[in-house]
Amino acid sequence: MAMSFFDQFASTSYLGIPLIAVAIALPWVLYPTPTSRWINNRLLTVQGWFISRFTSQLMLPLNVGGHKWALLFASLMVFLITINMLGLLPYTFTPTTQLSLNMGLAVPLWLATVIIGMRNQPTVALGHLLPEGTPIPLIPVLIIIETISLFIRPLALGVRLTANLTAGHLLIQLIATAVFVLLPMMPTVAILTAAVLFLLTLLEVAVAKIQAYVFVLLLSPRLQENV
Repeated sequence: MAMSFFDQFASTSYLGIPLIAVAIALPWVLYPTPTSRWINNRLLTVQGWFISRFTSQLMLPLNVGGHKWALLFASLMVFLITINMLGLLPYTFTPTTQLSLNMGLAVPLWLATVIIGMRNQPTVALGHLLPEGTPIPLIPVLIIIETISLFIRPLALGVRLTANLTAGHLLIQLIATAVFVLLPMMPTVAILTAAVLFLLTLLEVAVAKIQAYVFVLLLSPRLQENV
């Protein structure tokens, strides 16, 4: 029973095709294609309003040079929200519960910001490793600590997204199992547990959206430092 709880996070394959590839490619099919007409339908209007509002809020603390990343950040945000939301449906697979996928998104973006900083302003980028006014005996120690913290940032991004979604899915499955076990023996307790499950599902919907937003939002300070 304990092992079966983690079976939902295993990437299965069908006819030799990994289903994680289908789960990653499917979200883009669900979104309507924008048209060149002046008047769009309600779905396109809501979609455009959401993306424009998110992009404006995300780019607000960045200077003009960082606005080049607006399309990438908006696409990543929509992609993560869609994958996280589809993963809450029954009999579906959530690719963002895989640490390998999240690290594959976090490391290249983090590395791109570091490379941009080293190319555009190497003195300022290296200056972040040593705070101003540091006593001379502490300089080697602080450089080592700041370097370690720099390399931990992409790991923290990937682990945060993986851990939050994995914990939510496990909790939903545990409570759902408890409902089915308690229903024949104690129907009243089972109904109360089902109500808790419903509230937890609503919470997980919010967590799926918030974690996608936080993943993209935490890339902005590093971009602001190096652009």
